Amino acid sequence: MTSENTPDAGAGRSRAQVVIDGIRQMITSGELVAGSRLPVERELGTRLGVSRGPLREGVRALVILGILETRQGDGTYVTSLEPGQLFEPLGMLAELQSPENSVHLLGVRRVLEPEAAAHAALRISDEDLAEAARILDRGEALLAGDEIDLEGTIDVDTAFHRLIANASGNPAFAAIIEALVGRTARARLWRAIHQQGAVHSTQQEHRAILAALAAHDPDRARIRMQVHVLGVEEFTATDYPTAPVDETDAAGGATDAAASVEATVGPSVEAR
Repeated sequence: MTSENTPDAGAGRSRAQVVIDGIRQMITSGELVAGSRLPVERELGTRLGVSRGPLREGVRALVILGILETRQGDGTYVTSLEPGQLFEPLGMLAELQSPENSVHLLGVRRVLEPEAAAHAALRISDEDLAEAARILDRGEALLAGDEIDLEGTIDVDTAFHRLIANASGNPAFAAIIEALVGRTARARLWRAIHQQGAVHSTQQEHRAILAALAAHDPDRARIRMQVHVLGVEEFTATDYPTAPVDETDAAGGATDAAASVEATVGPSVEAR
């Protein structure tokens, strides 16, 4: 007799994996579409040849992945299957990466973000250009005082990159970049604290990217973004510590710990 958790003899799969593969096939074949309600538990279990335990385990896994959602008292449904929802687990993967692997995440950004910027240069609206300018104005205002607000500068940086990703018109670009940009804030903050002059050079790079977007020049936008992201990647590759640092929370904003580091370093430190 086959246990619920033993591999399926025919395919070397667990019974829960049979459920995952079966529901995935129902979606890819078009039998189930975004918003569809799954068959009732007994019917689905019979169809997939599994009992209640592995059926529920497989459904829970697909809920975690953003493919299914359960509605209390109403059954289980296929989600909207939007990229932002499906790529959300990527953010968790990025958060779980060890500090020495931050450079790899930045390498992914360097591949994706220049192309997102090039796409955005062809599609960005006047409203988005105006909003991007306001974001950078806010960043410059944070540099006007004697002390630099690290949390604020990281927020500005994140908002600017998020806007460009969304303006690319490619939901997959936007979803992946959204998952990565906040999770690489530790490395960006470390650079902010330890590389003199980083904030002003970064602000200039942001302005150059914005000028390329405003000119609707995809080649310039791509190059400007590539240079911009490469700077923090190179610094991280050589200067980022291998031990965990707590300057940011999981969502990517600077915490009180970052503020205390800033106070130790002094007001001359410039943030990216």
